[in-house]
Amino acid sequence: MIEEVQSLLDNYWVWLQGKSDLRQLDGSVEITTPYLDRHNDYFQIYATQDSGGFLLTDGGYVLADLEMSGLEIGKAREHPAFQAALGDLGVQVNDENVLQVRTSPADFALRTHSLVQAMLAVNDLGCLVTPAVPSRQRLFRKDVAAWLDDSGIRYWPKRKFDGKSGFKHEFDFVIPQSEHQPIRLLQVAAAADRRTVEKMAFALPDVRAVLPSELQAYAILNDLEKGVSEKISGAVADYGWKSVPWSERAEVCQELAA
Repeated sequence: MIEEVQSLLDNYWVWLQGKSDLRQLDGSVEITTPYLDRHNDYFQIYATQDSGGFLLTDGGYVLADLEMSGLEIGKAREHPAFQAALGDLGVQVNDENVLQVRTSPADFALRTHSLVQAMLAVNDLGCLVTPAVPSRQRLFRKDVAAWLDDSGIRYWPKRKFDGKSGFKHEFDFVIPQSEHQPIRLLQVAAAADRRTVEKMAFALPDVRAVLPSELQAYAILNDLEKGVSEKISGAVADYGWKSVPWSERAEVCQELAA
């Protein structure tokens, strides 16, 4: 029996390696892991060279996501489960609410595993969010859906597609192909930030390699509370998305309805 279990364990290592993806960023390497957060998005880690070793971080995603869902970061950081998770795993949180751990090359795998475990544990604090308080992202998605309905634009909500990498990517709205237009993918962002760009940057080319290349992609960016910077809108466009500030949505209404 031990041989059978060892074989299954070996398969797990193969699966883990095959489902991980690396991407070179400016000054760091982004590691997309096969582990999912509570939104069924893949956790990502950022590795930066640091004093002969590496600094591994979550890029600030986990705590920022909890905050967007309605949980105050201060309360999350004070929660016993948060303190226990980070303390047991040797992971720290800096003044910018970024989970991080430093590692030598020899301990890289162990520290990566520790950071992932800490991210999973902190992510579970999402259960403290009061269900009656919807997140900004869900509220904004509902606003976009209402606009599509009022504009007579037909769509499928929350559709997943397999990418060339083997990862599944979920898009908020998919407008089917018509006589005049190809498939159109819509992704909405209540907060147009670096995280938004990074998710879109990976998803679109990965899916384009499988779906018809002429598909069009639209990033609907909330600019009502805070304007969308030229850096963010430019970065979104660089990766093949058409950047659409929410205040200018009327400009794309006709091409989405066609």
